[in-house]
Amino acid sequence: MTRENSTKETMVVGIAGGTGSGKTTLSYLILKRLGRDKIAYLPHDAYYRDQKELPFEERVKVNYDHPDSLETELLVEHINQLMEGQAVEMPVYDFTRHNRKLETIRVEPKQVVLVEGILIFVEKALRELFNMKIYVDTDPDIRFIRRLKRDIEERGRTMQSVVDQYLKTVRPMHLEFVESSKRYADIIVPQGGLNPVALDMVIARLKSLLDGEISLGS
Repeated sequence: MTRENSTKETMVVGIAGGTGSGKTTLSYLILKRLGRDKIAYLPHDAYYRDQKELPFEERVKVNYDHPDSLETELLVEHINQLMEGQAVEMPVYDFTRHNRKLETIRVEPKQVVLVEGILIFVEKALRELFNMKIYVDTDPDIRFIRRLKRDIEERGRTMQSVVDQYLKTVRPMHLEFVESSKRYADIIVPQGGLNPVALDMVIARLKSLLDGEISLGS
């Protein structure tokens, strides 16, 4: 299903950008402004592949910044199901164990499907589902500091492990995949997710689409 074939009842919005760029902040602000009753939220990093067949020591070595580390085909399937009015069971990922948890989160179909992730514009099958593609652009040093704080405070990582991962995989994969995917964006939001002018513009556009004032194809 391509952008042109998307149903009028459901709008699919993608928010991409580098690690620590402010994608999640922007997503949460959209959720707050439009109302969670209108939005089905699917973070791409919930779809990291299940690594249960690997011992923990091997899971740590996986390149989680490469597109192959994500089960994007399942995310595409879930978006299509939501567009067809069906609820989905979204995976829950344990970032401390580098593995999926047993439980899932039930996501009900809504007027808007909001997808957020670093690599969501890389895969053509996923990219073509979006009616609006937003790229959050933030300076690399700010992004690294944010990632460092997040991984230590929220994901139980050591500072050295975060630095090593950033230099080994995060930065090279950003340059190879993420930065180049910016060309697919309809809107580029500078200065991260806390850009009030850009936020107001995105909200106005979404409200116009939801209210039927403009069509998805316009």
